[in-house]
Amino acid sequence: MELRHLRYFVAVAEEGSLTLAAEKRLHTAQPSLSRQMRDLEYEVGAQLMVRSARGIELTTAGRVFLDHARLALAQVETARQAARRAAEPSKPSFALGFLTGQEMDWLPGAMRILHDELPNMQVTVASQYSPDLAGALMTGRLDVAFMRPEAGTPGLAYRLVTREPLVVVLPSDHRLASRQAIHPRDVVGETFITVSNTAPALRAVIDDYLKRSNLGISPGHEVDNLAMAMSLIASTRGMALLPAYAKNFMPWSVVSRPLEGQAPTIDLVVGYSKANASPTLKLFLSRLDELIAGVSEKPG
Repeated sequence: MELRHLRYFVAVAEEGSLTLAAEKRLHTAQPSLSRQMRDLEYEVGAQLMVRSARGIELTTAGRVFLDHARLALAQVETARQAARRAAEPSKPSFALGFLTGQEMDWLPGAMRILHDELPNMQVTVASQYSPDLAGALMTGRLDVAFMRPEAGTPGLAYRLVTREPLVVVLPSDHRLASRQAIHPRDVVGETFITVSNTAPALRAVIDDYLKRSNLGISPGHEVDNLAMAMSLIASTRGMALLPAYAKNFMPWSVVSRPLEGQAPTIDLVVGYSKANASPTLKLFLSRLDELIAGVSEKPG
């Protein structure tokens, strides 16, 4: 079994089609790809995929193998990145990632810790969706990320940073904006805006809360990011449930109010690869409690 077999298998699984994987991802002929998949199944000793009217579907064995194939490829990429860094010891670097918007709260303290300890350290910063941060950690493009705990990431470790309450976000001149807090039943009949699956962890929390409220609240719109949410809330005069840090995106035309009762929360974590042996990562994690305390003491 070779690494290319794993890459080919992941491409076929993600595209759900031998033809699409061959043309879009692998730039190879479909018959050749089919042979590679048969060879892989022979090496594994189990059927990994079946053809259906909808394309390629993974068997139970295939779904299990997919998780391990992704992890193996991620570890190879991590090893490659580590080797490149080791080859340039005179250029120490550290890559930080943030769920977009969270850098406003956490980047200043993180940079202070890194530069206090390692003043010549080159620090790079990325701002992305949480699933993309998970992928970057697994492939070694990031050392640490402030993100959501993502499912299907066995190669990552997480440390809790904070639990953020969800708040109601609505137009500043909405009839409910004068209230100190908003009950879920007040949302019934309003245009409700939710996040798309670009934020799967947040979407799961919102969906679970709406289900538990048992009020029949259904999303009328989905948005891919918080900036889009603010624009849609203002233009449709709708309402949304968003993490408290959404205040970093609020224009004058939009406000937030707490939920009455026990509001749902979503975890913000620091994620990192279990395979990352960087001394700088170890140092950063050792001072994480100090960073959390510093941000918590800031006025809201």
